[in-house]
Parts: sequence; C-alpha cells; structure tokens
Amino acid sequence: MLGYSTNMRPTARQVAELANVSVATVSYVLSGKNRPVAAETRQRVLDAARQLGYTPDQAARSLRKRRTQRVCLVLSSFGGVPSDERLATDLHEMADARGYSVVSLSVYSEARAKSAVEVLRGGIADGALVNLGGDHLTRDLLAGLAGTGLPLVVMSNESGLAGCDVVRTPETEATAEAVGHLLDSGRRRVAFMAHRHEVYRDRPAGRLLGYTTALDRHGVEERIVTGGADDRVSAYQTATELLSSPDRPDAIFAASDRAAISAIWAARDLGLSVPGDVAIVGAGNIDEGLISNPPLSTVGPLRHDYTDVVRLLFDRLQAEEPPPAREIVRSWTFIRRGSS
Repeated sequence: MLGYSTNMRPTARQVAELANVSVATVSYVLSGKNRPVAAETRQRVLDAARQLGYTPDQAARSLRKRRTQRVCLVLSSFGGVPSDERLATDLHEMADARGYSVVSLSVYSEARAKSAVEVLRGGIADGALVNLGGDHLTRDLLAGLAGTGLPLVVMSNESGLAGCDVVRTPETEATAEAVGHLLDSGRRRVAFMAHRHEVYRDRPAGRLLGYTTALDRHGVEERIVTGGADDRVSAYQTATELLSSPDRPDAIFAASDRAAISAIWAARDLGLSVPGDVAIVGAGNIDEGLISNPPLSTVGPLRHDYTDVVRLLFDRLQAEEPPPAREIVRSWTFIRRGSS
C-alpha cells in the first residue's frame, strides 16, 4: 500500500495511483461529469478517495471555471409543503453527488421576486430550480434571467417561457375530473377552497380553471369560491364557516391536501359525516391523506420523485454547450378514496 504524509492535503494524483486509474478518470468520477466509467472502476475511485480522505478543492475549481459550485432553489415559502420538501431533498442529494451546495430563496411578494432576480444575476449560484405559486416572479422577469445564460429549470404551467427548461403538470385536467366525479355522484353545491393567489387572478387558471371547467360541462352555474387553502388554520376556519351556513355546500374541493384534511376536521367537529353530508377532495397526494379519517380523495402525482426535474438542471450545468430548451410533463391523476 502506498504511504502518504498526513500533513499534506491528498491529491487527485494520489487517488489515481491508489485506484490504479488515470487522473482524468478520478476527475470524471468525483466531479459528476457525464462520462462513461465502469461501475467497478467508479467504486475503486470512491474507495480510494474515502481511504485517503480526499475531497476536490472546490475553491480552486470555482476560480478556474468562474463558478460557485452552488445551485439555487427558489420557492414561494419554506416549510409546511410536503412536495417542496421532497423537491429540496432530491436537489440536495443530487447536488451532493456532484460536488455542489444548495442555497435557497423565498419569493412571496413582488419585492422578493425582484430581489431574487438581482441576487441570481449577481452570480450567487451557477443555476436555479424555480417552483413558485402565484404571479410574483413574472414571465418577463424569468425571461430576463434566462437571457443572461443562467441555467434555469422552471416548474410552471405558464405559456411563453423561453430560454429555460419547463416542467408542467396537467392539474387543470385532473381537477376537472375530480370535480366531475363529485357532480356525477349527485353533488350540486361544490365549493372550491383556493390559494390566495388563485382568488386574485384575472382569469381562472390551474386547479381553479379545472373546477370551473367541470361546472360548465355539467351545466352548474353556481360558483362557491373562497380562500383558505394556504395553511391549516385558515382552511379549518373557512371550512367551518362554509359548513355552518344554512345553504352549506355538499362538497368541497380544496386546492391543497393540508386544507382538505383541515376541512375533514371541521366537518367532524360540526357533527357532519364525510362523505355522507359533505364530500371532500384535496390536491397534492401527500402521505398524510392516507391516514386521515376517512382517507382523503385527491388529485396529484402517484409518487413524489423529482429526480427527473433535478437532472434537467445538472444536465444544463454540465453540458459543454447550452442544450435547447426542453419541456417535460409530470402526470397528475384523480385518486378516489373514502372522503368522496
């Protein structure tokens, strides 16, 4: 076995000698570059690096490449949204494997949106993954950011996004199917519990558009649209008000599963049965919906795995030339359970 002084930082050449490979192969394996390396060779390199305590000199690499070795996650808020937490986990895991760190920005107002764009333009990160509700980060702001050449992946159903990869979800269609199911089962007063940004849009979009589309298809004119889907407390209070009224709805579609579960609690506290007196459907398909009482009907992805989304960003970061803009669609479906 080769012996090395413990007083000096191990080098890539020493790792190569111990693993019996070239220095270039060490670089390919430890930098996460998309180069073909046999699994057995890759493992030898990883074992040698671990044995020597070798880690790439990120500071020197960043200076050479004019890179920060950071990626940025841009969200509407931090905490409380299970899908955001899974997205962040998948991004961190892939970043770790490729020698990147992750910084996060929260965008919940126009001022925060402009600030986030300025920070990204200033070079805080080598690329960004954006997943926002609401209209704070406008198409023009995103287009300007993409125009700087910053590798960008945006999770949005907005049209006209250029210069970046776009990830779409057919939530309008899935919501329309769920509300259609409520109407087909005899419900006629279906309320929609919306996120704040959905209520104040000029035109219905996303889940709210799915709701109005289903009502139109079934010839139902009455729209019962309220806020309340942004947090559990607001949802509980809103559902209590709706279900305490003399002409209470016989079904609620909530724009988030957390809000729908709060609505189930509110109904039970009022002595109402679910789905007998009021059917309830949520959105997101979070695991908690499986253990609510009754189990929650919902629309959303069958499983929460964002590695395909995260890979889009690292493909852009590691490409020799910027790839053409890509678009992927992540399927959503209506999952009927006991609450409807």
